Amino acid sequence: MGVLLNLVYDLLPPLEQPQWSLFPPSARLVEQFAIGLKDVFESFGTTSSMIHAGLLALAAVGGGNAPSEVPYYGRSPAVYPCPVANGTSSARWATSSKNARDLVSKMTVDEMVNMTHGWPGLCVGNTGAVPRLGIPSLCFYDGPDGLRGQEFASAFPAGIHLAATFDKDLMHQYGRALGDEFHGRGVNVALGPVAGPLGRIARGGRNWEGLSNDPYLAGVGMGALTRGIQDAGVIATPKHWLLNEQEFRRRWSSMGDAISSNVDDRTLHELYAFPFMNALREGAGAIMCSYQRANHSYACQNSKLLNGILKTELGFEGFVVSDWDGQMSGVASANAGLDLTMPNAGFWGANLSEAVRNGSVTHDRLADMATRILASWYYLHQEKDYPPPAIFPNDQPHPPVDVQADHASLIRQIGAAGTVLVKNVNHTLPLVRPRFLCIYGYDATLKPVPWTNPDRYGGGYEVNFGWETFNGTLITAGGSGSTTPPYVISPFHAIQERVIRDKGVLRWDFYSQDPATPYVNTDACLVFINAYAGESFDRTSLTDDFSDKLVTNVANMCHNTIVVIHSAGIRVVDAWIDHPNVTAVVFAGLPGQESGHSLVDVLYGDVNPSGRLPYTVARREEDYGRVLNSTVGEVHEYFPEDEFEEGLFLDYRAFDRDGVQPRFEFGFGLSYTAFQYEALDVRVSGDTAEFPDPEVGIVQGGHPELWEVVAVVRCVVENAGDREGAEVAQLYVGGPGGDSDSPVRQLRGFVKLELDKGEKKEAVFELTRRDLSVWDVVAQQWRLRRGEYGVWVGASSRDLRLSESLSIY
Repeated sequence: MGVLLNLVYDLLPPLEQPQWSLFPPSARLVEQFAIGLKDVFESFGTTSSMIHAGLLALAAVGGGNAPSEVPYYGRSPAVYPCPVANGTSSARWATSSKNARDLVSKMTVDEMVNMTHGWPGLCVGNTGAVPRLGIPSLCFYDGPDGLRGQEFASAFPAGIHLAATFDKDLMHQYGRALGDEFHGRGVNVALGPVAGPLGRIARGGRNWEGLSNDPYLAGVGMGALTRGIQDAGVIATPKHWLLNEQEFRRRWSSMGDAISSNVDDRTLHELYAFPFMNALREGAGAIMCSYQRANHSYACQNSKLLNGILKTELGFEGFVVSDWDGQMSGVASANAGLDLTMPNAGFWGANLSEAVRNGSVTHDRLADMATRILASWYYLHQEKDYPPPAIFPNDQPHPPVDVQADHASLIRQIGAAGTVLVKNVNHTLPLVRPRFLCIYGYDATLKPVPWTNPDRYGGGYEVNFGWETFNGTLITAGGSGSTTPPYVISPFHAIQERVIRDKGVLRWDFYSQDPATPYVNTDACLVFINAYAGESFDRTSLTDDFSDKLVTNVANMCHNTIVVIHSAGIRVVDAWIDHPNVTAVVFAGLPGQESGHSLVDVLYGDVNPSGRLPYTVARREEDYGRVLNSTVGEVHEYFPEDEFEEGLFLDYRAFDRDGVQPRFEFGFGLSYTAFQYEALDVRVSGDTAEFPDPEVGIVQGGHPELWEVVAVVRCVVENAGDREGAEVAQLYVGGPGGDSDSPVRQLRGFVKLELDKGEKKEAVFELTRRDLSVWDVVAQQWRLRRGEYGVWVGASSRDLRLSESLSIY
């Protein structure tokens, strides 16, 4: 009976349902429980497929109390069949795909099926091997900021910190260094970079893993990181595709289905898919689909997202892997475009073999799954002498496999480059050989017991749920993207090194909210606070009462108070920002293992700060409006929804539309010198036809003409100050027609210029067809509108120094 029920339900035809699970939530909970007991049952000789079938049957009996999902059917358009990867994007993809097809043609159905799901092994994910054909198990490993849980591996800055550098070269160097470490440990597939979440929800728990809530900035980072990782021979996995913008109810639970991100077609393309396009253009070999539903269809079986947009519009040649335990069906997910389920067989395994044999899934679809996996393997030349996995648990004796190289120097450089100075009264900074400093705050030093979880600095899921601050210096945040640093240079450690060198005096209090002893002879008081976030929960505030009172109390007794914030995202500061004794404020991000050195380089002026905010800091939390919090909905709502009613108006776009004055705007950051702008020149330089040529074939990354330059903007930037520094010149563009559905202006270029005092350099911005186009929901194509485009160049989204117009008719 159980086996029969399992086959009947799993082999249902692939109707486009809003949620593809076989049974209501209570049934799925039973199934999840079965996964947890798998090892116990198998110890008695019971196969996992028998357990799966029996418990599903049990759930079917008792799971009839869920409300009907029929009213939600069809809200995500059906797109079938799944396109077959053909290697037409490039000669390299053509060769890789041919080699993969040749190999797959020699495989049995069961061998192909074994490649499409996870197996037990050393890594967080392991594919099935085919030894007789020389196909190894591929090793998948976290995360976007470093090899989590491994010794002798680096802890890089978080994605949001890297974005704050606004430095394309550093983004690529980061990706290459990260890729080298993964390659050195035999990891085939690196689980990153991240553009989902984009950062829609101001209090979102995983925003720190990504590269800002601006799609252009995030896209540049995604492209550079993907190129860097794959330059090292490792398959990059941009994630999470798509619309995974909150942690609350991101997965099904006892409350019901996962949240449904309900978004319109234009917003989906222009905001959320936009940064993934850059990664695809750079040849990304894998894409990870997300947990939640999109327009009521689970993302890992949403044929519109996978077959329609990813594999058709964007010409994806690689494979789609589920987020861990993110598969929600068998036949439906296979036909909707999922190629690999992790970390186990999920709904596939023997069931998928049977589905192919009875025709529910075609043999060609199965062959395409295996071909896509192997094509990426060939694309990165991993068939040639790739090192075996060197992944070890902390309790297993093993020889050290050191992959750190000199990456600490790069980490220190990126840490400083992503540090953002937002207030500096009367040149408080840089510090000039101060003789007496006072250090306050829990973030200045190391957490006393940070290794209760050996895989995650500071603690894992078992302890960090709901943390708003971290009791120690914050260099990373929580969840699968967390890191395991080989060491941590705390701010106190690095400052003490400088004080000792200068033969000075240091006083400190890491714990008091209201330090009792004033030191009237101190040159400055530095207050260290932080803002924590993590996977599995969203933040409940963008402030912290203890921290804000600490800053105020220190400022009340110290005339020169410098505040340093290590933050996993937006941190509102209006509780104390205007205090007359708060003379300097630094947003120090999540800088990785060299945290203290990076910060001291900026505080003491060895590095002139050039970081820029990758988000808007509001004066009040309420200024973020309906995207401040994750959508909670009714407690017993089975099919929760989040309507993306704001459309394109996220962050600075919304502040500009509504006339809300931010505390610190997107792209803002101070320097120890000053810059002037002049000589703006705007010219059309390419084909400005309204639509791309329909006769030109799609390649990975979309229509090739989307990436062609159609206009060039130039200006001259001068360092008018008295010391060398770097300026981030930013280009913003507004479309024609006064469309109320379009932002006034959007970031469409940035250039970081290193300038000696008195030096001038030209900033050149190349605008592609995609940069100037909108997604036409009727034509289902990128459209270059006719009319006058506004062009602005400046130092932030509000500090616009030069303006001109661009005519396209």
